[in-house]
Amino acid sequence: MARRSKSSGRWLEEHFSDPYVRRAQESGLRSRAAFKLEELDAVEKLLFQGAVIVDLGAAPGGWSQYAARRLGGKGRVLALDLLPMDAIAGVEFIQGDFREQAVLDALLAQLGGRRVDLVLSDMAPNITGVDVVDHARAADLEGLALDFARQVLGPDGVLAMKVFQGAGFQELLGEARRAFRGVRMRKPGASRRRSSETYLVARGPRPV
Repeated sequence: MARRSKSSGRWLEEHFSDPYVRRAQESGLRSRAAFKLEELDAVEKLLFQGAVIVDLGAAPGGWSQYAARRLGGKGRVLALDLLPMDAIAGVEFIQGDFREQAVLDALLAQLGGRRVDLVLSDMAPNITGVDVVDHARAADLEGLALDFARQVLGPDGVLAMKVFQGAGFQELLGEARRAFRGVRMRKPGASRRRSSETYLVARGPRPV
């Protein structure tokens, strides 16, 4: 049997001692990430009944699950991910690569021309361990999510997106500020302190 590396052993120890992991299990939530959205929602008032929500990078479903519970059957949650995701009540799921035009077209078709109130993106690239590669891949996904949000959000719509601080971060922030009337950065308590992830909340897309 192959031995676990020291780093993977530390990750497992951290994971299973994480209070957010325990809370997620006790609450029947798919992942600890749900608490990141819960904190963002509490501060930014993101979700409301009747909202149309798109969740990018949804699997395993923590954010979609939280959103569906908050909507209480009044509104729509459309989720998309490259990976499969078990069904969640009140969530419409599309499996596919967001970078592919055919997948984006399928998502737009499912919206049927309806303007979106909230775009969520917890997308992250597969980590290679090579910083320059990982930051470039993350920046690519973040740019795509920003472009998508500008395309589908209504005039008062909101984008809440995970971003990584590093190469390209300031450029993305500048682009977001040009594209939206208001931009804030948030670091939920559920985000691990050692992680470079933070969350960009952008309101009111400017006309393209």
